[in-house]
Amino acid sequence: MSKQNKADGGEPFGGYHAGFSVLVGRPNAGKSTLTNALVGKKVAITSAKPQTTRHTIRGIVHRDDAQLILVDTPGLHRPRTLLGKRLNDLVADTLAEVDAIGFCLPANEKIGPGDKFIAAQLAAVGRKPIIALVTKADLVDRQALTEQLLAVAALGREVLGEEGWKDIVPVSATDGFQVGTVADVLISHMPPSPPLYPDGELTDEPEAVMVAELIREAALEGVRDELPHSLAVVVDEIVPREGRAEDNQLLDVRVNLYVERPSQKAIIIGKGGSRLRDVGTNARKGIEALLGTRIYLDLHVKVAKDWQRDPKQLVKLGF
Repeated sequence: MSKQNKADGGEPFGGYHAGFSVLVGRPNAGKSTLTNALVGKKVAITSAKPQTTRHTIRGIVHRDDAQLILVDTPGLHRPRTLLGKRLNDLVADTLAEVDAIGFCLPANEKIGPGDKFIAAQLAAVGRKPIIALVTKADLVDRQALTEQLLAVAALGREVLGEEGWKDIVPVSATDGFQVGTVADVLISHMPPSPPLYPDGELTDEPEAVMVAELIREAALEGVRDELPHSLAVVVDEIVPREGRAEDNQLLDVRVNLYVERPSQKAIIIGKGGSRLRDVGTNARKGIEALLGTRIYLDLHVKVAKDWQRDPKQLVKLGF
């Protein structure tokens, strides 16, 4: 059936709805797992297309009558640094522009100061539908889940007045419990719109591409004239550090920087490795904001002679 616009006398866009939603919550509240479950497969962190403003696109949920675009934020938290404040400002901008907000609170953990801080920030956003998502429902029994739902409802009334949250949905991304319901509820708050992304597109650029770009940007800072196009950055791997506690996760990010001549390698590394350390420090901030967790960044500079002119080297470097 062809979509109608309002001028045809039917529903706007044939009843199709599309818009943006964001999942917020403190670390380990289940945001990433729920995002993957909603999209239907593991999706990478992705960069925004020009028409979607400068937010990170995590995933796109496609329905016959709707499209739900899940955007990512660095994570709302009580800032301890200027960087933290700026990240919170970015989140506030995102919250102001999305069509609905999903607030993730784990079923297996009591509501704490972090949750209350985020709830207060959400209340300040203004007239925006906020849906409380009680995640990890599979980790508690029915009675504990009921108690948590009541506690979440009380928090909503505390920060938003008697009306409270627009809805409260218990969900388990692990076993699929009510994942479809979460999508239904979020989509119900999307405006009439044609599809914003091509059918079947789940993400934009993978996270490794964005990590590489952040490192490349940091490496070229101040030396763009010497190395305008000679620097290629390849992310070798992004893997969780084994044996870390759930609340103290760390990602090992191993990256190779390729230049064409030994003299360029010396420029990147700097005297006694000083420039490379600066590159790591500057890039790390952006990468941690992007990935939402602490990282250990392992950088290596290598010479790939005249790689821009060598087809085999180009393929190896991902071009």
